[in-house]
Amino acid sequence: MYKKANFVCMKLANYINDLLYRYDCVIVPNFGGFITNKIGASISDTHTFSPPTKQISFNANLKHNDGLLANYVASIENISFEKATTFINTVVLKWQDEIEDNSIEISDVGVLTLNEEKQIVFEPNTTSNFLTESFGLSTITASATERFKEQVIPLIPVNEAPVEETARRTMPAFIKVAAAAAILLTVGTLGFNEYNKTQEATKFAKQQEKVEQKIQSATFVIDSPLPTINLNASKANTKDFHVVAGAFQLTKNAQKKVNQLINQGYNARVLGVNKWGLTQVSFDSYETKQEARIALESIKEIGFEDAWLLVKNFN
Repeated sequence: MYKKANFVCMKLANYINDLLYRYDCVIVPNFGGFITNKIGASISDTHTFSPPTKQISFNANLKHNDGLLANYVASIENISFEKATTFINTVVLKWQDEIEDNSIEISDVGVLTLNEEKQIVFEPNTTSNFLTESFGLSTITASATERFKEQVIPLIPVNEAPVEETARRTMPAFIKVAAAAAILLTVGTLGFNEYNKTQEATKFAKQQEKVEQKIQSATFVIDSPLPTINLNASKANTKDFHVVAGAFQLTKNAQKKVNQLINQGYNARVLGVNKWGLTQVSFDSYETKQEARIALESIKEIGFEDAWLLVKNFN
C-alpha cells in the first residue's frame, strides 16, 4: 500500500513538471502554487555562460482550484474532472502528512521542506530548465584567456654621425679620386644619350607623383543628393493574455456564460476549444501579462475565485 501511495504521488509530481513547460503558474489545490519567472542569459565572474531559463518559486497562499491541473490529469488518465480532483486531493493529504517529518521531491521541479515555523520552504532544481526556447542549450564554462603584453623598448637617440657619414669622412683621398674616376668612366660608357633618358624618366616620375597627390586630396561634392525615403512600420496589435472565466463541455453553456459576462460589463468572448475538448470563455484579453494579472486580481476580489490566466495566441 505504501509503494502504491508513493507511485500516485510521483505521477502527480510528473504532471506538475509537464505543465511548467507550458504555463507560468501551476496551482495544486489546497497545497500551493508553483510560479515561473523568465530570466535572460547571463555570464558570471568565473566565465560561466548560462542560457535563458525559467526561475521557479513556490507560493503556499495559492490554494484555489483553477482547473488547470485537474483538467490535465483528467485528459492523461482518461477520467472525469471530478475523479481527477479527488486524485489530487488524495496526493495533497499524503504530502501534508509526509512533510511533517521528511522533505518532498517534486520530480525535476525541486524539493519542499518544513522549517521551524511550520512554513513550507522550496528549493528549486537548478539543473532543470523549463523554458522551451532554450531546449538543447546548456551552461558552458570557458577558460580564461591570457593576453599577450607587448614590451616596447624606447629608442635611444644617437648624437654621433651615421656610419656611412663617418666612413666617408675617414675615407682616404686616393679612394675618393678612384671612385670619381669610376663614375666618369660609367657615364662615358653609357653614353650621353642614355644619361638624358635617365633624367627624363626621373622628371616624368616626379610629375606622376604630383598628379596622384592632387587626386588623393580632391573632394567630391554631390549637388543633388537622393531624396530620403521614410518607411512607416506598424506593430501588430495582439492580445495573447486572457483572463479565463471557465471551460465548458457544451458550446451553448459557453455562449450563455459569454452573454452573462457581457451584461455585467465585461468584454467577454469564446476563446476556442482546448485540447481536452472544452470550450474556454474569457472575461477579457490583454496585450501584456502585467495588465492581465492586474485584471485577474480585480476579478477575483469581486467573487470570481476560479478565474485564471491563460497565455495563448488566438489571432
